[in-house]
Amino acid sequence: MFDIAIIGAGPAGASAAIFAAKAGKKTLLADSDKSMTKRAWVENHYGVMETTGPDLLAVGKKQADKFGAELVTGTVEAIEKQEEGFLIKTDSGSYESNQVIFATGALVDLAEKIGVETTEGTEPRIKKIIKAGPDGKTNVDGIWAAGTCAGVSVHTIITAGDGAKTAINVISELNGERYVDHDLLK
Repeated sequence: MFDIAIIGAGPAGASAAIFAAKAGKKTLLADSDKSMTKRAWVENHYGVMETTGPDLLAVGKKQADKFGAELVTGTVEAIEKQEEGFLIKTDSGSYESNQVIFATGALVDLAEKIGVETTEGTEPRIKKIIKAGPDGKTNVDGIWAAGTCAGVSVHTIITAGDGAKTAINVISELNGERYVDHDLLK
């Protein structure tokens, strides 16, 4: 069983996977390859002079892989609550996870199917978002939301930061104490 499964490998999802895997959590990153970032040209991302959306996505997945996240390419078709955790069904297989982070961009249908509350979107062209608290928690215990689907700005730097914040909160809950990840120069 995975500790944390992240649905969506755009900036929010990949960032969440980087933090989760680096913290030693068994991490699943499910990617349908439909991120809106695939169409982006990025010149406003701190620490990056300029890049294409596809290159930014590739680097994010590579970083998550570096720390041990398991990347699964496929569409998540259903998520079912189990006695312990969740069963995640994709078009390429099924996986079990203790916690789930939705990082699905503009898509909230899958979250609604498992009973996650949604509300009206706040960004232009984003009609619905997952109703989540500032920590990323939803109304369904064990399900979290990060990035655009959680109502933050569609800008990659903001969704990436929200994915990291949500992952830190999930890790902290799993650990029973606040988790901090700071690396130092050697």
